Amino acid sequence: MKKWLTGILAGLLITVLAACGSSDDGDQSSSSDTKELTVGATSVPHAEVLQEAKPLLEEEGIELKIEEYQDYVLPNKDLAEGRIDANYFQHIPYLETQMADNDYDFVNLGGIHIEPMGIYSKNIKSVDEVPEGTDVLLSRSVADHGRILSLLEREGLIKLDENVEKVDATIKDIVENPKNLKFDDGINAELLPSNYEREENALVAINTNYAIEAGLNPSEDALILEGSESPYVNVIAAKSEDEDSEALQKLVEVLRSEEIQTFMEEEYEGAVVPVDGTK
Repeated sequence: MKKWLTGILAGLLITVLAACGSSDDGDQSSSSDTKELTVGATSVPHAEVLQEAKPLLEEEGIELKIEEYQDYVLPNKDLAEGRIDANYFQHIPYLETQMADNDYDFVNLGGIHIEPMGIYSKNIKSVDEVPEGTDVLLSRSVADHGRILSLLEREGLIKLDENVEKVDATIKDIVENPKNLKFDDGINAELLPSNYEREENALVAINTNYAIEAGLNPSEDALILEGSESPYVNVIAAKSEDEDSEALQKLVEVLRSEEIQTFMEEEYEGAVVPVDGTK
């Protein structure tokens, strides 16, 4: 009887040890072969583009986790504090302004796409119809002001000081305003679509991600639309210490791939313009 029990116990012990050894080996292999990346992004189009890239990254041994944001402040704050590995939501002038203002030690890992800025109006159907004293609503993000003002200048609605770089222009740099346009630059960017719905006779400059999210098609609905030559390229940003990360470099490579570029072109019909990696 004792021999029989001893044999059973010994067999069970061997089985348990073998199972534990097999589980450990599997876990070790899984953790060494798969890298995790957490990337912060605004919902549209950035998070959607990342979602499309997920299976391509899985093939490269990278598990992508997407942290979605509805504003332009927290993605950089969370990156600086190490809550995410990178972010994908901002253009180069905004990134540079944020780094200067907040002493962030970030690096631009590469441009992915351009979102042409649009100026919209419910009731004004052409630039020629813009009435005297029209309100112009733009976000409080100073990094976008030169971009918006340049569009208004392009259409002959204002003239900017020629001694000021267009990208750095502010409302104070307007030297001619023949229609006496009135500027409100104190609005959060995410609230501009609701202002567009409410202020029917205003000109409202809306960032393309928020325009798409609100059901607007920039190429069809914008009264004034920026061209694809825009220098405002949306980039992948990371902490400088991670500049040489193989996983992050692979992320940029996948987002610039033909498959993802085709997705952006077909999905957003000109509202999101992929770049070829040279910008």
